Amino acid sequence: MNLLNIGNPVFEVYAITAAIMVLKVMLQGWMTVYRMLKSNAGLVNPEDLQLGLINKEPHPGQLELSDYVDRSRRMHRNDLENIPAFLAAGLLFVAVNPALWLAQVLMYGFVFARIAHFAAYATQQIHEIRATFYTLGSLIVIYMVGHVLWSVLS
Repeated sequence: MNLLNIGNPVFEVYAITAAIMVLKVMLQGWMTVYRMLKSNAGLVNPEDLQLGLINKEPHPGQLELSDYVDRSRRMHRNDLENIPAFLAAGLLFVAVNPALWLAQVLMYGFVFARIAHFAAYATQQIHEIRATFYTLGSLIVIYMVGHVLWSVLS
């Protein structure tokens, strides 16, 4: 039986959650661009100081660190450190045909953890709150990979 198709409810859960997470990664980049344009700050490359349609009044201060912009960059980097592992682990998890309820709890749980992590980061909550949501997402991915290894090796 081909498990990697929309006829498989577990794959459907994966497709939904993977699509949401890919959108999260891509939209976070646009959030950074929005913040750069709104603040006219947080540029990173010397060539960004050239006169152009968007940067009509370039000045060296635009290369200085802007926490408003950099916070979005850090959120993006964190997504890029965590979401690809979920995408790979989730696909492998689907391939071992887990129970639908388990896939739903884990995959929707990961999406919840990443969105909560984003909210905590964007609203500058204390580290322990962010770390709690990171930990939840990380443990979900670790469990999924452990489940795959157990299924394949036993």
